Amino acid sequence: MIKEFKAFIARGNVLDLAVAVIIGAAFGKIVSSLTDDILMPIIGKIFGGLDFSSYFIVLGEVPPALTRVHDYEALKKAGVPLLGYGAFITQAVNFLILAFIIFLMVRAVNKVAPKPEVVAPGDPADVALLREIRDELKARPKV
Repeated sequence: MIKEFKAFIARGNVLDLAVAVIIGAAFGKIVSSLTDDILMPIIGKIFGGLDFSSYFIVLGEVPPALTRVHDYEALKKAGVPLLGYGAFITQAVNFLILAFIIFLMVRAVNKVAPKPEVVAPGDPADVALLREIRDELKARPKV
């Protein structure tokens, strides 16, 4: 069983998948930073100083000890049920950016990668044999 496991792990596609997951996680963090730290502030500035992360609806009771009623993170940590649609908007923008970047990468790879040669399908054996017979009959002198 250990031999089979080693063979499974040593296969190229498993290692490629592991590398892809690790790089994907790091790439996701980069895109999150790009979205949260660069794009969303610009979008917020364009739309009049909006901060999407602070858009939420309180669905339950706020503890009286909590003084920051407009702080999404503080309310969330206090266990107050919230509908955080601003965080959702941020994640949706994050997804669109990530999908667009992956689209551009796949498009670039497809342009660079060599196209596989398309081999015309050959005639079935019986058709080829019939053509040979026809050609032989045409080549015979007529009597």
